Amino acid sequence: MADSSVAGHPLARWRGGVVPLLALVGCELAWRAHPVQSDAVAPPSAVLRALLVALGDGSLALATAQTLLASLGGLLVGAGGGLLAGVLLGLSRPAAASAALLVELLRPLPSVALIPVAMLVFGFGYRLEIAVIGFAVFFPMLLLAHAAVRTVPARLTEVSAVLGLSLAAHVRKIVLPAALPRLFVALRLCVGIALVVAVTTEIASNPQGLGYALLSAQQSLAPDTMLAVLLWVGCIGWGLNAALEAFERRFFGAMQVGGGAR
Repeated sequence: MADSSVAGHPLARWRGGVVPLLALVGCELAWRAHPVQSDAVAPPSAVLRALLVALGDGSLALATAQTLLASLGGLLVGAGGGLLAGVLLGLSRPAAASAALLVELLRPLPSVALIPVAMLVFGFGYRLEIAVIGFAVFFPMLLLAHAAVRTVPARLTEVSAVLGLSLAAHVRKIVLPAALPRLFVALRLCVGIALVVAVTTEIASNPQGLGYALLSAQQSLAPDTMLAVLLWVGCIGWGLNAALEAFERRFFGAMQVGGGAR
């Protein structure tokens, strides 16, 4: 009981920030004790100032919007396609067996290796990023959706057959509700992948977004700005994951409580 009360305390959720905060304070103190001129690193105080400047002048907000828009587009295309393909393959063993070789040939391809091809096809801009991100998230979603559908209890399929549901109704009323918790985990994974690939693509080839802001700061020999953008990318990833985790606890926790009550 004592452990659960401590875990439920409002301050408990912030305990994970103690070590990073202490590390930052230690870095700042070490820098002030032995200051050095460097084109690669900067003290935490300088990084914080650069972050506030970038937020204040709107440049970081614009870059963030560009990266998140490309990530969202790639998620809609790639994760949506992977979900559809995964559900279809999960419902049909012959289809899954037929597609297995193609999936295993394409799945190991690094998404960044497609940047030159996508650049030739789409040029610079959002379409380039969306194509690369879509490829990166397609196969994780496909595999996890396929696994989620295969774990739907057989008794639910039998109920669907007894009720005479069509394939579309079976998927909508039986398969998706039963597989939804696993599918949401797949979505969380794909969101993280989308952000990583978006920033990587912007660094490698697409002159927009947070990745390009990182590259520009590095080329300008501004380590404080570079590290500030890097810190901001980490904060965005943490925030997205925290938001999805909170939604998962609220939504699926309510489903589990409701299921237990019945």
